[in-house]
Parts: sequence; C-alpha cells; structure tokens
Amino acid sequence: SGPLTQLYVLPLAPEMMVGFASDFSEDAARFIPDEYLSLPNLGQLYGGKGTMNLEALLAADPDVVIDVGEAKDTIVEDMDNLSEQTGIPFVHIDATVATAPEAYRLLGELTGKTEKAEELASFCQETLTKMTDIMAQVDGDDARKALLYCLGDKGINVIAKGSFHGETIDMMADNLAVLSDVASSGMGNEVDLEQILLWNPQVIIFAPESVYADVSADPSWQNVPAISSGDYYETPNGPYGWLSSPPSVQRYLGMLWLGTLLYPDYVDYDLQTEVTRYYQLFYDYDLTGEQYAELTANALQNEAAA
Repeated sequence: SGPLTQLYVLPLAPEMMVGFASDFSEDAARFIPDEYLSLPNLGQLYGGKGTMNLEALLAADPDVVIDVGEAKDTIVEDMDNLSEQTGIPFVHIDATVATAPEAYRLLGELTGKTEKAEELASFCQETLTKMTDIMAQVDGDDARKALLYCLGDKGINVIAKGSFHGETIDMMADNLAVLSDVASSGMGNEVDLEQILLWNPQVIIFAPESVYADVSADPSWQNVPAISSGDYYETPNGPYGWLSSPPSVQRYLGMLWLGTLLYPDYVDYDLQTEVTRYYQLFYDYDLTGEQYAELTANALQNEAAA
C-alpha cells in the first residue's frame, strides 16, 4: 500500500507481490532483483504522492492488500471501505521501531513464510536490544548528543521529536526539534535558520538530496556552529534513506549508523559488517566494500570512514 510496506514485504516474499506502491529510482533499483522491477505501479494508500489506483489494483488481482506502518486515525474505516469497493481484503499491521519484529512475525503468518520472517524479526530484535543497551550506557554518562535532522531543498525542514518519522532520531539522540504542532508528513516541519541557530545542535544530519553539499559555502549556514565546525553529515541512501524516507525497516540501518557516528566509544560492532549483513538478509544483495564506502561517503567522521 506504500513504499514503507514494500520495504517490509520485499525481503520476505517478493515472489508474491503483484505490484509496487511507487517506482524505484535508478540508485534504488540496483538493490532490487531485476525480475521485480517490471511489476506495475499501483499507487499508495497514504502519503502525499497521490492515491492508490484502484483500476490498476483490480487488474493486478491480488489476494490481499497489506498496509504496514503507523495506524492512521481512520485506518479501520479506510480498510473496510476499500475492501467493500474492491472485494479484496485489506490488512493493516502496525510497525514502529519497537514493534517491527512482531510485524514480521505477523507477515510471516499471513504469507506462510514463517521461517524467513523469523530471521528478519530476529535481526530487528537483536539490533533493537543492542542499540537500547548502548543508549542506556550513553544516558548513564549523560553523553546523549543534541541533534537536528534537516531536510528539504533549503535544509530548513526538520523532523520533530515525537513524530513517527522521528522515532530512530529520538531513540539515538536528543532531538532538539520540539514543536507544538508536529507534522505527520515525511517532509516534517518547516522552520528557519534563526530557529536552527537558537536550537544550536551539536550535530546536524541532512536527509538525502537536501543541502549537505551546499552548506559549507553558504554564509548563512556558516553561522550555525555545527556547520562551521564540520559536525554535519548526510544520511546514507540506498535503496532508501536510512532514517525516515520512508520510516520503514531500513531504519535499523539508521540506528547502527548513528551509534557508530555519535557514540564510537560505546559501540562494540563493526558498522560495515552489520550493513553488509543487512543487505544480504533483507535484499539478498552482496554489498561490496566499494559500495559500502559510497553509501557512507558523507555519513561518518573521517577516521570511522577509513
């Protein structure tokens, strides 16, 4: 029903899919087996990029339509209405950072792929437990980094604390973007540079395709201490951004990455090993050292990237 869902289902049962919610970019497509790239684009149920194409959906003739992720206020009504319109069962499975393991087990029951689902669920659970334990040590030392996650073509949109898109950031850092009216969209809340200056983050993370490459030469951004001191990074992107775009299962990569970036003295794992393991398990893809270096080119401190 959306990019978030297809990232959950692709590692589990790609051969059972009859269509995607959105097309893959050229960069993303290299991680997806060729035989699935020709599946039709059926549109997405939620989000700001249009609506599901019911005509195309009916032509694809699925046995079930699955929605994974955050339960919208109208989810029950929406699922019931669509089932009534199409005669196809619509199923929603909640999947937050904390509940992703259970989401995979439910998907395993739904698809009959229980063994593979347990592999994926176990990776998620192990990673979540590991990162929760690390953050408990960080917090015990009062060492949590103050951070902003900035996105958009001007870099002045932020993912707010407490939002569904901000779960990984909230878990791994002190998200300074505390706002009274939290946007639910993936583009977050628009603020201004003055507000970013007032927040004064220790670290700024830029989303893929934002202004990471431009801020070093932009005088207005140079007034932000995290920028002038070089404490800013770009989120790895492949097949999607590792933090929130969409807020799907690849956020476990984001956890592992932020652990290495922000708390190198606390982590006891090798990021490249974990990322390579993820790509093999979730994408059936053998990530090379060169590809890992490309993914993390702007995402790590120089000594960590070496």
